[in-house]
Amino acid sequence: MAKPKDNPNYKVIAENRRARYDYAIDDDLECGIQLMGSEVKSLRQNTSNIAESYAAVENGELWLVNAYIAPYEQAMFGHEDRRRRKLLVSRKELARLWNETQRKGMTLVPMVLYFNHRGIAKVKIGIAKGKKAPDKRATEAKRDWQRQKQRLLRQNA
Repeated sequence: MAKPKDNPNYKVIAENRRARYDYAIDDDLECGIQLMGSEVKSLRQNTSNIAESYAAVENGELWLVNAYIAPYEQAMFGHEDRRRRKLLVSRKELARLWNETQRKGMTLVPMVLYFNHRGIAKVKIGIAKGKKAPDKRATEAKRDWQRQKQRLLRQNA
C-alpha cells in the first residue's frame, strides 16, 4: 500500500511482515475495526503488534483475535490488551470471507494495521493459504536472486 505523500493523517501502526513469507496471499480486504477510546490513544503512540493474530468469521461476525494493543497509561477506563475486536465489513464481503475460509487450508491473516487518510483505524486482511517448506524455500531463492540482481546492476552502472 503506497503512502500518500501529501497526507499527514496516513500512518502505518503495525505490520505483519511474516504474512507474505508464511502464507500465499490470494486476495486482500480493507476492514474497519471497532475500538475503545483508550485503544485509539494507544495506537496513536504505535504500541501494537499483529504478528501472532488472525481473523475469524464466527456467528455471522468478523473478529480480530489475539492482536496486541498496549494499555494506555493515562486512561481512566482502560482496555484488555489482547481482547477480541470486531472487524467491520459489509454483509456481502462477510459472506465471501466465510465461503473462502470454508475451503481447505484458507485462513484470514491481518497484514497491516494503519490510520487511513481520514485518520480512521483500518486493518488490511488477506485471504491466504499456508505455505509448505518447499514453497518457502522457493520464496527465499527468488528474494535472494532479486538482491543479487540489484547488486550486479549497481556494480555495472
